[in-house]
Amino acid sequence: MREAVRVLALLAEREQTVAAAESLTGGLVAAALTGPPGSSVSFLGSVTAYATVLKHELLGVDEALLAERGAVDPEVALQMAAGARDRLGADWGVSTTGVAGPTEQDGQPVGTVYVAVAGPAATSARAGKVVSLRLNGDREEIRRESVRSVLELLREELSGNARAQDTEHNGGD
Repeated sequence: MREAVRVLALLAEREQTVAAAESLTGGLVAAALTGPPGSSVSFLGSVTAYATVLKHELLGVDEALLAERGAVDPEVALQMAAGARDRLGADWGVSTTGVAGPTEQDGQPVGTVYVAVAGPAATSARAGKVVSLRLNGDREEIRRESVRSVLELLREELSGNARAQDTEHNGGD
């Protein structure tokens, strides 16, 4: 996957790492990030927390939030990304949560997906960014597009963060 190659190149260039927290994608983000040769330089690992309880136990997602809103929620996605980053010791965390089908979950229709990125502590991206998706297609298409979308979001955040660092380095212009 081209997006994974781009992300890994940006991370390697910056000597930074990434970890993933996955739900509906069930390990596909990790598979995409481990496909390119040399990926071990930047990809640390992943947690596939398919069961809601594991999102709390392994990733530190707020238990009350999960009880109130369910696992398919933008704040859950942000907390998953931050949990992956923090618990796996990476600079960046990414996450996917949503409904791939065939039926709705937590009152959310099939195709509802949230992807998130949480950045390094020293950046404005620390709080993270989440994107809400409404995807069409069958289960596999939804999962595949979720992977592409989270990697694209990470690439955008890495590129934006690099521009911000360059601006600071060049006198803040």
